[in-house]
Amino acid sequence: MSEMIPTAAVPTTPTTPQVGFVSLGCPKALTDSELILTQLSAEGYRTSKTFEGADLVIVNTCGFIDEAIKESLDTIAEALNENGKVIVTGCLGAKTGAGGGNMVLELHPSVLAVTGPHATQEVMDAVHMHLPKPHDPFLDLVPGGFGEAGLKLTPRHYAYLKISEGCNHRCTFCIIPSMRGDLVSRPIGDVLKEAKALFQGGVKELLVISQDTSAYGVDVKYRTGFWDGKPVKTRMLELVQTLGEMAREHGAWVRLHYVYPYPSVDDIIPLMAQGLVLPYLDVPFQHSHPDVLKRMKRPASGEKNLERIQRWRELCPELVIRSTFIAGFPGETEEEFAHLLDFLREAQIDRAGCFAYSPVQGAKANELPGMLPKALREERRARFMAVAEEVSIARLQQRVGTTMQVLIDSAPAMGRRGGVGRSFGDAPEIDGLVRLLPPEKLSKTLKVGEFTRARIVSVEGHDLVGLPF
Repeated sequence: MSEMIPTAAVPTTPTTPQVGFVSLGCPKALTDSELILTQLSAEGYRTSKTFEGADLVIVNTCGFIDEAIKESLDTIAEALNENGKVIVTGCLGAKTGAGGGNMVLELHPSVLAVTGPHATQEVMDAVHMHLPKPHDPFLDLVPGGFGEAGLKLTPRHYAYLKISEGCNHRCTFCIIPSMRGDLVSRPIGDVLKEAKALFQGGVKELLVISQDTSAYGVDVKYRTGFWDGKPVKTRMLELVQTLGEMAREHGAWVRLHYVYPYPSVDDIIPLMAQGLVLPYLDVPFQHSHPDVLKRMKRPASGEKNLERIQRWRELCPELVIRSTFIAGFPGETEEEFAHLLDFLREAQIDRAGCFAYSPVQGAKANELPGMLPKALREERRARFMAVAEEVSIARLQQRVGTTMQVLIDSAPAMGRRGGVGRSFGDAPEIDGLVRLLPPEKLSKTLKVGEFTRARIVSVEGHDLVGLPF
């Protein structure tokens, strides 16, 4: 996913320096981009929508899998070709190349500077060196932003809230800890202050993200912080409860991503049943078979995961679970893969994505015996997705005839021709949609960023079709 940065509303003068910006990769990279963009705007720089119109270009890269690396390198090459002055940041900036040096510098030695992820100050230092900061106290504000939450690259009605950086796990297929380091939790007061600014600015859906949301506060031993003059623990339960109460005041949603299935998550489910946060969990299971999970060095076994899901659904029947999996992991037998398909059906995973195992450079899993042929990995991925689609559509069919609250993402002509939105079961860009039919009442209008009630009338692929009223 790439995102061209919108032009910040800074008054243009003949000497106002302009910075082009491209953000690639996951929502965690997007929040890094937002921090940099906020600082650029606060210092009086103007952001440009094109390479051509910029004095220099910043490319925030992804370096997790081969396809993402290729996209990042291609974007850097395009920026160099069209502009010539390029600063590279993000996960790819932390990768080592074939020659033992920095990958980006080995392949594109003419870039101005390279940093790793979560490096706002290093990026700004490079910008200052190659494009001096304009000094104007009247411009040292953040126009178009959310106050203390800064500028956001998402539509104004939803935003990502990053609560920590890094990860303590050492999964054999993953190189994120080598790029982003161990878990570092943000102070809970800072997180809640940003959330409040976002809600006050009109955000109707807050998406909580990190590398490991369940582990929030582990690194600081759940120490007590302060928010609104009251003590509050740096722990997922207290964070989610406070965010939910804050969201309720503003008629907004809170959605949880990257939640590892620790026992502590059990305490969050009652909050979902009460309607305090959305009954939606993004849980990266990756596999179900205990032996595969052991080779992956994942922190939970398949049997416990199935029992936990069943218990979650007993507490909150409306719960929607999305997850990601890997097919064709080194040494995966046909029996182990069949176990994964059975898990998918029995756990009734609402939304499932799957990667065919990719031998990412630097991943320990590449050294495991039993590397499967690429064709077999891809064939298993296709079989997985066929089962995933079967389960997902059956789950969606259960929604037909019900009434759902829908957050509107698109509504041409005020919704007279219908629109597009999302239910509590649909995170932006990764899940399905609710396709809204034209309202039967002529007086009914739809507006982006607002909620509407809709009666679900059918299922189209991975999407629902609803009639707003």
